[in-house]
Amino acid sequence: MRNFHPGFDPRLYLVLDPLFVRGQEIEIALVRAIENGVTAVQLREKNCSNEEFISLARKVSGILKFYGIPLIINDRVDVALAVGADGVHLGQSDLHWKHARRLLGKGAVIGLSVETIEQVRFSDLSQVDYLGVGALFETSTKKNVKGNWGTKGLKKLRKITSQKLVAIGGIKVSNAKGVMEAGADGLAVISEICSAGRGNVQENAKKLRKIVDEEISRREGIYA
Repeated sequence: MRNFHPGFDPRLYLVLDPLFVRGQEIEIALVRAIENGVTAVQLREKNCSNEEFISLARKVSGILKFYGIPLIINDRVDVALAVGADGVHLGQSDLHWKHARRLLGKGAVIGLSVETIEQVRFSDLSQVDYLGVGALFETSTKKNVKGNWGTKGLKKLRKITSQKLVAIGGIKVSNAKGVMEAGADGLAVISEICSAGRGNVQENAKKLRKIVDEEISRREGIYA
C-alpha cells in the first residue's frame, strides 16, 4: 500500500472550520484536540475575506508548529503559499492537483476529494498523497454532495486502489470502527470534535484515536 508523504500522519485528521466550533475559542478547541490524539489539521474557511483567512491560518500554523502537526489548507493554494502551509486539500472543482503540485512543489502534501468510484478508476492520481472519501454518511458540514459512499462504497473503493483513503462525512465515535474496518486509513472529523462541548472535545478525540490505532495495529499484525 502506498505510503503517506513522509511526516504526514492523517490517522485522526481534524477539519477545523470556525463555523462549527461551538462554545469555545478556536485556538482552545484546536489545542484540546491535538493533545488528545489529532495527528493532522485541515483549515477550512469559506465565509471570510482573503486577509482574514490568512490571518487565521497564521494563528493556527503557529500552534501546529509547536506540536509538530502539519497544516493543510482547504481549497486555497494561494493561502497555503502565503502562510507556508504543509499542503492543500482540493475538491473536484478546485484547481487541478497537477497545477497545485507544480506551484507547491514535491514537498507539499496534496489531498483530493473523491465523490464517485469513477473519479478514482479513470484518473491518474499518482502524485496525490491521499484521497478524501466523502461524504461517507449524511452530514450537515458539506452540501451538494453526489451521494453518500457508506461503508459498502468504501469497501468497493478499497478493492480497486492502493491509494491511502481518509474517510470524511458523518464520522462519529459510534460508526468509526465500521469505517476503519471497511478500509479507511484515517478518519477526517469536523463536528464530532469541533461541535462537541468543552469536555467532549478531549473525550471524542481520545475515543476516535483509540479506534483508529486498534484497527491499524490489527492490520499490521495480520500482514507482519
